[in-house]
Amino acid sequence: MDVRKKKQKKVNTDCGDKPEEGDAWVHTSVKRGSYFFAAFSVGKWTQNTCNELIENLSNVTIKPSEQSRLRVFTDGNDCYNYALPKYYPLEFIDYGQLVKIKRKGRLVEKIKRVIYGNPSLDEIETTDIENHNGIFRERCGRLVRKTKCFSKKKERLICAVQLFKFHWNFGKEIKRGESPGMMEGLADHVFTWHEFFYFRLTISN
Repeated sequence: MDVRKKKQKKVNTDCGDKPEEGDAWVHTSVKRGSYFFAAFSVGKWTQNTCNELIENLSNVTIKPSEQSRLRVFTDGNDCYNYALPKYYPLEFIDYGQLVKIKRKGRLVEKIKRVIYGNPSLDEIETTDIENHNGIFRERCGRLVRKTKCFSKKKERLICAVQLFKFHWNFGKEIKRGESPGMMEGLADHVFTWHEFFYFRLTISN
């Protein structure tokens, strides 16, 4: 599982410390291999926003065990160090961080750190989530840098991310004509927008 933060830079920045205004970050989590967009959170760059992401992630992942360990790779944000133990047993987590050192906007060094468990250093990489975030920013106008389309309200940004999340997981072919949802066994075909808008959920007793 790859986890990353994405900043939305254009949200009414002249507003002090009001929690619903100002710069916002979208924290995202993508499953390596299938590119399944598993969870996200939106908010200030705080421990609470990070906790929300990991809590949302824990709600959609199988409880890890010795036979099915959870592998997590992130950037160097220390908030994840404190968030993961709140929702997962540390003895079943392999967690590593990739810290990128830049000078004058150029990447000069990559530092790989083992935080929990015993992940392979070769596995500690964030390429998948970086590719996903790049596509995410291109497809969602609210995240394009220096745009007039920035979100005026937090809930509108959340709705936009939710919409993209559905399309990415169930309406987009990623590999061999399959969507991430199909690769995860959650769907048997690529969904159309017509199905999305007219879908009716039937719950039987």
